[in-house]
Amino acid sequence: MNPRRVAADFGVFSRGYLRNPFGLFFSLIFPLILIGIFGLIYSNSAAPTITVYAENLDHQSNASVAFLAALNGTGAVTVQVIDPSVVGNFSQWLGQNGDPAGLVIPAGFGAAYANKTPLNVTVFVNPEDQLSSGVTEGSVQGVANAFNLRAAGGRPFIGVHANGLGSTLFNNIDYLIPGLIGFTIVTSPMFAMVEISSTYKKERLFRQLSLTPLTKGEWLLSKILFYIALTFVSAAMMIGFGTVVFHAHVTLNIAVLPFLFVGPLFFVSLGMLAGSVAKTPESAGVIGNIITFPMMFLSGTFFPVSSFSPALKTFAHILPLFYVIDGMNQVLLFGNLGRAAVDLAIVFVGASLLFVAAIVAFKWRDE
Repeated sequence: MNPRRVAADFGVFSRGYLRNPFGLFFSLIFPLILIGIFGLIYSNSAAPTITVYAENLDHQSNASVAFLAALNGTGAVTVQVIDPSVVGNFSQWLGQNGDPAGLVIPAGFGAAYANKTPLNVTVFVNPEDQLSSGVTEGSVQGVANAFNLRAAGGRPFIGVHANGLGSTLFNNIDYLIPGLIGFTIVTSPMFAMVEISSTYKKERLFRQLSLTPLTKGEWLLSKILFYIALTFVSAAMMIGFGTVVFHAHVTLNIAVLPFLFVGPLFFVSLGMLAGSVAKTPESAGVIGNIITFPMMFLSGTFFPVSSFSPALKTFAHILPLFYVIDGMNQVLLFGNLGRAAVDLAIVFVGASLLFVAAIVAFKWRDE
């Protein structure tokens, strides 16, 4: 590796990239837009108010009224009692009005409660609105459990206090920032390198580069260094934006720096490898999308991996971006350097192997 040749190619590539507004937008501006959008959503969802429309078919019995009052008192939902004679088919009425949740107190509720006779209340939820569905079902179940306990003559003695992971200060935007840094680490180099490697091959630019003193390793290293620098700038902008605008509680730690080095090394090499094995730029784009999109959505960028099904969790742990994002979470949020070191080791080993494979796979000249 000749540092002067690497620096010269770095300068040429940097100037070309910085003159491309499309690349700069998706590398630097688009992640900030995502933080702004999700930050506004999360800032208004700290205490969501979910309206539950209730039909009381038990003729306003004391038990049914008390049940609805207890449900309204949870603070998680707001109960609005409606007249059954007005709406007709309750389930259809909810769907037509776009309301996410409903509750029916059946006739005989008060008598069944007094006689300790099993009886079900009916909850209507929209499966597409998982937040409202989960909160409504959980709230109704919680109130039902409390009524059952009271009917059995017991008294509650164990309470529940909800708290954020790691600290009472953490909120949704805190977990989003490491994910979006990972998003930038994978998208910018992957899409760019897949396109560059396939286009250069098609237009015989690699053949022309082979006539210069620049080696394949030097050419690839200059790209890695550029995307490392771009990642540092993008990460600083996202952390600063999230901290200043949305008061994100991210603990800056020097231990996050290795992930900003190793992440671009991994995905520049992977993008180069994907572009090298493709026959045409079109097929290279398909390969790049197949590799990139599952990692974007299944590695913890936007959704926590802990909420996935067991099979999907197993798949997520195969994806390299998972270890980049998880490592940054451990460093920036939890201070768990032991687990972060394991994540870093996994990514570093994979990046080293891919770097060698990328150099071997692509050729200056077509056979």
